[in-house]
Amino acid sequence: MVIIIVPLLLAAGPEPGGAPEGSYLFQPAFCLDGGLRGPAAPYTPRPGDIFLATDQERWARVGHWMAGGAGVHHSGIVFRRSDGRLGLIEAGPFNSVIVEVMDPLDHMLRHVRAGDRVWVRRRCVPLTPEESDRLTAFAEAQEGKPFAVARLLAQVTPFRTRGPLRTWVMARPHGDRDRWFCSELVTEASVAAGLMNVETARPSATYPRDLFFGRSKNWYLDTHLDLSGWAPPARWLDAAPGD
Repeated sequence: MVIIIVPLLLAAGPEPGGAPEGSYLFQPAFCLDGGLRGPAAPYTPRPGDIFLATDQERWARVGHWMAGGAGVHHSGIVFRRSDGRLGLIEAGPFNSVIVEVMDPLDHMLRHVRAGDRVWVRRRCVPLTPEESDRLTAFAEAQEGKPFAVARLLAQVTPFRTRGPLRTWVMARPHGDRDRWFCSELVTEASVAAGLMNVETARPSATYPRDLFFGRSKNWYLDTHLDLSGWAPPARWLDAAPGD
């Protein structure tokens, strides 16, 4: 099914107004290497698309490796603001300590210019107006909240919610929290919009690497994490080869 859907996604027309200049997705692949798999196609962000990226900071790389999430260090989700503009919400972008909403393409370009790799998991089917409205309401209510520093640091300790039994019991969706880490926020936002199952999603045990692969070293997530509504991750760049 993915083989059929992905070419359709890449060939599908952009939202009204046309694709922005300097925004391209390469062919999707569940692979973290630096290869660019052509051909590239213009990309216009849409609500529900998941952003993923690496980080050049050594502490971020080591911390994610220790927690079992090596290779992908950032995640966010695109939504439509109440005023009609697109936003990308992320908890703690570029080592900030708050939840921020940014222009999606500006944010991805900043990562690329910092030497990071950026991927997008596009929605296979556009969000319904109801799904988009729920995502907007949830995302706008989280903007400005603090980053969950203590809960993130706990991911490298025995007290984390990620474990064979703890994930099942302790990592259920909250619907709202007073602070977030990035992949937790993406997962909870997807639940709020109705894109993930509230009964099986486990936001506080989900890492960016899990969102990238749709698979996990954690048994519970590997069995229940459902990203079938998203296309595989595709590398994003601001220029296609030859430009």
